[in-house]
Amino acid sequence: MAKPTDDHEISRRELLEGAGATLAAVATVSALEAQPAAAQSVTTNDTVPRTTIRVAVNGMRHRIEVEDRWTLAELLRDRLGLTGTKLGCERGECGACTVLLDGTPVYSCSHLAVWADGRSVQTVEGLARDGRLDPLQQTFAEHDAPQCGFCTSGQLMSARALLNANPHPTADDVRAAMAGNLCRCSNYNRYVEAILAAAASPRSRG
Repeated sequence: MAKPTDDHEISRRELLEGAGATLAAVATVSALEAQPAAAQSVTTNDTVPRTTIRVAVNGMRHRIEVEDRWTLAELLRDRLGLTGTKLGCERGECGACTVLLDGTPVYSCSHLAVWADGRSVQTVEGLARDGRLDPLQQTFAEHDAPQCGFCTSGQLMSARALLNANPHPTADDVRAAMAGNLCRCSNYNRYVEAILAAAASPRSRG
């Protein structure tokens, strides 16, 4: 004879399983609904530190408020509109973003803007004077040094720092000075030729 079915026991099991599924669904929906509010709260309460700095860029003095997390490249490109400074690797390796800080070449992608407070910055836009190209710009064009041109501004700034410090470099001096600037087009010999030609120019000193 078949055993009678315990309807009461089955109903209780179904009730418990159904209640568990309902509670899980409610908890999931509640968590999802709470996420935007939590994110909004974090955004609202997140105060980014800012500092007002004074910096001379290509001879022009600026008093400007910057976020403490901004790089010098961000200040130059995004706030001052000096887009001649290029961003390549953005981790201080390729040299495309090189500018001169008090005459010394630095990677602006990894140099904080606040570190430039009270200092002087020169970018590629500051090389030409009175409508005349810097000798480096002229010889770079004459010797076909730029290829794609993306890294050229960084190359020019490193070369300008070299000629400012050493007006009559040897080819080895040039290679050593340019070691921190990579060229994906591998046009290194042309760079060396152009810099040596600029050194021979009577206007070689910046």
